[in-house]
Amino acid sequence: MSLKGSSAPDFELYTTGKNLFKLSEHRGNSVVLLFFPGAFTGVCTNELNMVNNDLGSYAGATVVGISTDSPFALAEFKKVNGLTFDLLSDHNASVCASYGAKYNNDFTAMKLDRIARRAAFVVDPSGAVVYEEVLESAGDLPDLDAVKSVLADSSK
Repeated sequence: MSLKGSSAPDFELYTTGKNLFKLSEHRGNSVVLLFFPGAFTGVCTNELNMVNNDLGSYAGATVVGISTDSPFALAEFKKVNGLTFDLLSDHNASVCASYGAKYNNDFTAMKLDRIARRAAFVVDPSGAVVYEEVLESAGDLPDLDAVKSVLADSSK
């Protein structure tokens, strides 16, 4: 199920600062949604620190990380890593599912459910999905250069 070219599913999730983030309230600005499997894991920590260290290259877009971790775990993860963008808790995995970025009892040999797949989406200022990348392997990173390229093209 590809969302590219269609309206991004709207959602409301809480940030680690306990503020409500509603996607549709960010119309007029590009938004990068980075789904990740779990806080405090090696690849997720690496990915989010890479983004944080290069945040200025995201053409003024609002960048958010989304996982099914609890808001409390995400708050500590954000604090420990000094992340300056919001992390959102999709604890029941409904947003992950609506974006096609949820494992369904097939995450590792443990057959875990309710885990976000590693994925990247760019939502343009009109609310349309203009970039979509959902990865099969949690050990792979999204193509962050492609995300930045799409943002640069849409800001022209």
